[in-house]
Amino acid sequence: MAISGKRHLFLTGGRGAGKTTLLKELLPLLCPAPVPGICTRAVRGEGVDLVEVPSGRITRVGVFDPALPGPENRMRPVPGAFAKAGVRALDACMESPCPWAFVDEVGYLESQDTAYQNALLRLLEQKRVAAVLRSQDLPFLNALKARPDAWVVDLDRPFGKIGCVIMASGLGRRFGGGKLLASLGGRPLIDRVLDATEQGFSRRVVVTRDAGVEALCLARGVPCLRHDLPLRSDTVRLGLDALTGEVSLDACVFFPGDQPLVSSETVQTLLLAAAHTPTAIWRLGYGQQAGAPVCFPRALFKELRALPAGRGGGAVMAAHPELVRVLPALSPAELRDVDTPADLAELEALL
Repeated sequence: MAISGKRHLFLTGGRGAGKTTLLKELLPLLCPAPVPGICTRAVRGEGVDLVEVPSGRITRVGVFDPALPGPENRMRPVPGAFAKAGVRALDACMESPCPWAFVDEVGYLESQDTAYQNALLRLLEQKRVAAVLRSQDLPFLNALKARPDAWVVDLDRPFGKIGCVIMASGLGRRFGGGKLLASLGGRPLIDRVLDATEQGFSRRVVVTRDAGVEALCLARGVPCLRHDLPLRSDTVRLGLDALTGEVSLDACVFFPGDQPLVSSETVQTLLLAAAHTPTAIWRLGYGQQAGAPVCFPRALFKELRALPAGRGGGAVMAAHPELVRVLPALSPAELRDVDTPADLAELEALL
């Protein structure tokens, strides 16, 4: 939330996506004090209750109607229930000293009550709000999801369509050759990069000139493009073309094959940041040090394909400094790469 610049957090997704469970886990992280709010819970075959937190007051706001089309929208709103109990609960949130409030959930019942909608909009102006939104095409829900001050996470597709190019074409001259297959903690160095990038990407590809790296990737079922072109700009172009030849991507991450201590948690945080700021360039950093991996939005793909000979994505970042944002790494070790045997020994000690 801090790096996003957004004020509110909205979770959405289909049934069973874990929206409520995730919200419960996040609330103590958002605010150490008890967070006031609203829970709505369905009573199977009977109705929907609104529970006010922290008072625990319960109001029936929807009743089951078997005549309504199912399977999800078979509850009929109780006239005036949201206007009374719902507005009262939201007003209580506004009076609380806690800077945050939560609403679990906002759905089709709530979207039919104008008084409740207006109270929720007032709450959004006065507090920071963490909310669960049903995944339905309704005007009020769509307006909430479109708010520029809200970070909306769709748990069905939290990262959008982002590709990953693993840059593994270096000759490793300072290392003495073959550094990506050198052992780190009993495993090939690049194996750890493959682990870190295994989740969240729509597509990924390893671009290399090394037959051993190609064999390792194929053994793990990771797409690999082996080539014999000499320049870093060649690797960028080949990787991007390999990912976007048949599909459209929202963004692409370029990940050095010799940076083995980046965690999968950091990678997925980078993906979340990129998915919700689609015009930004995101790169990993720690303190005053900025590094890799770097995620470029689709609008810059043309420039990446036309890099000056021998240059990498840094040339595009230099041309668009206003777009660059830095995601703080969990530790400085995540930015460490391997150029020499001494570097590898230092990373071994860190492990």
